[in-house]
This record gives sequence, C-alpha cells and structure tokens, in this order.
Amino acid sequence: MARSSQLYTDAQRTRRDTTMWTQVQGILALLQFVVFAISVGLVLRFLLTGEGYHIATVSIVAKTAVLYLIMITGAIWEKIVFGQWLFAPAFFWEDVFSFVVIALHTTYLFGLITGVVAAETLIVIVLAAYAAYIINAGQFLWKLRIARLQSQVVA
Repeated sequence: MARSSQLYTDAQRTRRDTTMWTQVQGILALLQFVVFAISVGLVLRFLLTGEGYHIATVSIVAKTAVLYLIMITGAIWEKIVFGQWLFAPAFFWEDVFSFVVIALHTTYLFGLITGVVAAETLIVIVLAAYAAYIINAGQFLWKLRIARLQSQVVA
C-alpha cells in the first residue's frame, strides 16, 4: 500500500487545526516534559547521594500519571484527526514506541505497588523508561517539524 509523503491530508489537517485536542496535547506534552525534568533531577539526586527516595518516587508516579493522561488524550486526538484510536499510519511508529514507554512506566508502578521489586531495580526500570521517553519525545518533535515544514509548503 503506497502512502503519501504528506503527514496529513487536507481534511486531516483541518481536523487537526480545529480540534481542541491539538491544544490539549501541546499543553500536556509541555507539562509532561516539566514533570520529567524535575523527576530526572530528583532521581539523579537519589542516585548520587542516596537521599530523597520518597520524593523521587512521588515524581516518578506523577510523571507516569501525566504519561497515561497524554496517551488517553492522544488516542482521542488520533480518532478525531485520523479516524482511528491509535496506530494511524502517520504516527504508527510513534504509537508503537509509546507503548514501550508505557510498559516500562507500568512495570515500575507494578513493582512499586506490589513491593516485589527492590528499590535499586525500580530505579533501573525508571531510567530505562525515561530513556525510552526521550526517544519517543524526539519522534513526536520530528513529526511536529515535518508537519510545520509541510504546512509552509501548502500555505
């Protein structure tokens, strides 16, 4: 199946530009990055000093909550713009990698809540989750850049 090199059709671009969910995604993406940056600092503090495990844990749980929220609202956005909840061709690989990010964060929460995973292992899991998040955020930023460049050509 051949796919257009355009990220959005004209109709999809119109739906993207008129739905409130586009703005919601932008706000949540910024919020998630701020929570992530704070959490990284707290996790690194714990790793370097052995202090602040509780506050680092709170920040990781907050980051995970924002991640879940952005995933739910992102699925709504995809449904409105592309007509399907997830894995629209234009964002297929970003969605696939988002599930990797979610799986790692969820593994962290499972280990934390059940207590079956040692604190040191939880920190390793969260570092992997955060590395995956950075990659995934880069994927979405790349798509945002492509969309802006394509919008300039269309305009």
